[in-house]
Amino acid sequence: MRSGGEGASSDARIGAFGGTFDPPHVGHLIIATELRYALSLDQVLFIPAGKPPHKTGQIVSDDEHRLAMLRLALADAPEFGINAVDLDRRGPSYTAETLLLLREQLQPSGLVFLMGEDSLRDLPTWHRPDLIVQRAELAVARRPGVELDLASVYAAVPEARGRIHLIEVPEIDISSRDIRQRVAHRMPIRYQVPREVEEYILRHGLYREASSPRRSAREAMV
Repeated sequence: MRSGGEGASSDARIGAFGGTFDPPHVGHLIIATELRYALSLDQVLFIPAGKPPHKTGQIVSDDEHRLAMLRLALADAPEFGINAVDLDRRGPSYTAETLLLLREQLQPSGLVFLMGEDSLRDLPTWHRPDLIVQRAELAVARRPGVELDLASVYAAVPEARGRIHLIEVPEIDISSRDIRQRVAHRMPIRYQVPREVEEYILRHGLYREASSPRRSAREAMV
């Protein structure tokens, strides 16, 4: 499994973008690009999710498929990398612990955790949100229709003050869930995922049946 960001300089700023990436799509790439540009990040590492304790009812593809699709999606983007820290460890995938492991790997680089506005809204309910914002700044992609009370977030997690960056990004109405459903119904996904990812999905017969064997409990890190 390929890891990125190791050996960065002391003033480097590395973004960590967590998710199942099942499959990775152009929306992921656009968000990572926009947040990297807005915050002048040296690199963005895609972190495939392991076993989030609050997603036990969801199913996702095997780790090998998700990693293979990520490698294809990022092959021509040296500013992006993959770090499998969340897949390589056992137990629940708490973001606070994932960030600690990343800090140990990437030190002395600064770490920025990429998330959506809906995730920031729910941050107070995550495991040890105080440690999350202590271990990384938060780069937050604004999303239409999300009602965010930032004052409530600060009240619940006072350590977050001065650690949150709200970034406007283009509205991309694409989701991995919709892509899986489109494939299951034999609908096109051209231009919603990189061409190489589309070919991989079709070649391996991913998402064709709702009952196809896929592992459970892996959507987004918490």
